[in-house]
Amino acid sequence: MYFRIFESWRLFAALLVMSYHFLRFGPGDAIQYNASHFLERLLPLMDMFFMISGFLILLRYGDKLKDRASYRVFLVKRLARFYPLYLVTLVFFAAVGIAVHMGVVSSTVPKRYDFWLLPQNILLLQAWGTTPELSFNYVSWSLSAEWFCYLLLPVYVFVIRRGGVKGLALLAVLSVALLEAATRAGLIPFDSWLATDTWGAYRAFADFAIGGVVMLLARDSSLKWRSHSLAWAAFALAIGGMLMLWPSYLIVALLGLAMFLAALVEKNNSKGARFLVVLSPAGRVSFGIYLWHPIVETVLLAIVWRRLIEPTGVLTFYQFMIVPMIVTVLVAMASDRFFEKPVSDALNRLFGWGRKPAKATTGQVAV
Repeated sequence: MYFRIFESWRLFAALLVMSYHFLRFGPGDAIQYNASHFLERLLPLMDMFFMISGFLILLRYGDKLKDRASYRVFLVKRLARFYPLYLVTLVFFAAVGIAVHMGVVSSTVPKRYDFWLLPQNILLLQAWGTTPELSFNYVSWSLSAEWFCYLLLPVYVFVIRRGGVKGLALLAVLSVALLEAATRAGLIPFDSWLATDTWGAYRAFADFAIGGVVMLLARDSSLKWRSHSLAWAAFALAIGGMLMLWPSYLIVALLGLAMFLAALVEKNNSKGARFLVVLSPAGRVSFGIYLWHPIVETVLLAIVWRRLIEPTGVLTFYQFMIVPMIVTVLVAMASDRFFEKPVSDALNRLFGWGRKPAKATTGQVAV
């Protein structure tokens, strides 16, 4: 199965998150204020990231996880896929932190470079409630949260094999109930568990389960719906709900419905999403866009824009902003081709699980 719609939605979400972060360097005018508030309302798309990950991981690996050996293979392959790039970005921000502590450069968020938090970042624990705030590559909390779910993959698989979709739905409901209780009791120091980042691992656990429920329903559905407009209409309704500040659970339900419809119509009419092929080169690297954009932000906005271009007045911020956005996408594409895939293949061969890299099929969502 190929999910071009999921690929395009993940790209859309990654670009919105990047835009939201880049806008912090704006001139503080009405445009920046309105755009920032507009994009901030779309942050529930992070939950869609986790839900899609749960959908894809459980679809691809759920039947393959049979014993400790297969579990070990799964974990090492996942680490080989994402950790090299993660480590590169972490090293970059550690170097920035050293420069900040030495007084070579200044930072508006010096606490982000607290080296007492570096071990948690190296071990991917920063979204498990082990750190008081985001640190180093601040967006990497989501990767820590995904790693938490990867480690607990046997839990999802066990529940599915014992209880099917009903069992996994019950796990999702219990997870949400516990998160609500922990948030109200102050154990999770956020107004809502759906807004957590330093505690985002537990948010992701629930979202993964919801994504798995959607996967099982779509996989086993006998519905023959073929119109891709159904999925896009549900997705548009979810976006509209975010903008109008509808209740969070309603938005999550709409995102789940959109995912179900997307998977269903792609299963029944895979050619209907061919128009999205043009987005595939960027869509395949949405993870890279997400992880690379803070580095591009540091170089092109904090240094090039603030120190070199803004003082001259030759360009407005909004004219310049397109440059780091394009650079981020190009860097992510180059990183995927020349660094991430070769290193991943090399690590898999090192552990004896290498395979001849297959030519990527256009539109395939990487998991």
